[in-house]
Amino acid sequence: MSGTRRKPGRMGPHIEGFRAKLLGSAYTPGTIANVLRETGRLGRWMAEVDIEAAQLDWDAIEAFREARPVRGARRAPGARAFRPLMDYLQDQGVLAERASQPTPVDELVATYHAWLVGRGLAEQTVLRYERLARRFLTERSEVAGSRFVDDLCGVDVVAFLLRECRRASVGTAKGRVAELRSLLRFLYLRELTPTPLAVAVPPVAGWRETSLPAGPGPADVQRLLDSCDPDDAGGARDLAILMLVARLGLRSIEVSRLELDDIDWRAGEIVVRGKARRRDRLPLPWEAGTALATYICQARPPTPLRQVFLACKAPRRPIRAALVSEVTRRACGRAGLERFGAHALRHALATEILRCGGTLVEVSQVLRHQDLATTAIYAKVDNLALGAVAKPWPGAAK
Repeated sequence: MSGTRRKPGRMGPHIEGFRAKLLGSAYTPGTIANVLRETGRLGRWMAEVDIEAAQLDWDAIEAFREARPVRGARRAPGARAFRPLMDYLQDQGVLAERASQPTPVDELVATYHAWLVGRGLAEQTVLRYERLARRFLTERSEVAGSRFVDDLCGVDVVAFLLRECRRASVGTAKGRVAELRSLLRFLYLRELTPTPLAVAVPPVAGWRETSLPAGPGPADVQRLLDSCDPDDAGGARDLAILMLVARLGLRSIEVSRLELDDIDWRAGEIVVRGKARRRDRLPLPWEAGTALATYICQARPPTPLRQVFLACKAPRRPIRAALVSEVTRRACGRAGLERFGAHALRHALATEILRCGGTLVEVSQVLRHQDLATTAIYAKVDNLALGAVAKPWPGAAK
């Protein structure tokens, strides 16, 4: 058997299927051999301690790792190295279901999750709201038992929020307020609380529009793009990503969601999957289209996945939204610029539109803001327009 010369014990029936899964995920032959060798060692250990494949769990993995040094073998790899195996066994239905009785908190959070999804919120937003709800309700259940919702009052709400925001920034604190108000609104609408406790959540002190939108200048943006090597697979991908952000103002999540079917090459347009399930059709500039075509035709690996941008390393999968900012920061390092995230390129695009004579309405349309008030921050960087309405400082003549 390739990857190990010894019998793989209890993992024997799953080795070939696991090997095919690794090959399909673009792992290198050397990595596959190492993973299968470690899988064989795990299988032989399972035979010794009488654990079937269906009984394998992370506790068993940790016990195997702890047993390795005792037996004189080299130190086992970290638990993370067994994630592909566990995912494969889970997908194949090999691992036994660890059914557990859901707690009242679990049931309430599940209902809240369905309510959030029904409102059309983005997946990441639902996850963020759900995490805070679970923390809050779990803490309440530990204090109040089965009446963790019935006895809820404003004092409990404020105390929890103060603990959550003790070390948080203003922006993070405002997010916690929004998340907690959403949960309390849900509880009241479902008649689980007698009073609308959302009004008891105090606002976060902070003034809007007190800072300037920070973004690189046109020359720095060009240096960022020039730092990507289009002849390298990773460089071609990064250049296409940065082009979409710098020239079209796409958000990170919109870049990660882009699919092959969203590109209309004949019309020179792309469909952007934005916030709240919005779909906007945008023109595809020649420069960005060329970078995108180069990546897809020359550097993107063959795969049945429909997402445009894929991870460069195995396992082959669509990129995460966070990778867009990572790509931006790495490009800053290559270009010798102070590091910033992908969102700064949206600021740079808006500022450049105004510098070239565009209006705030046009900026709002390009960045796809739902509310023009969101675009108002860019009024402070339109120096020519501000200079026309600014009065001379009274003390200047003295």
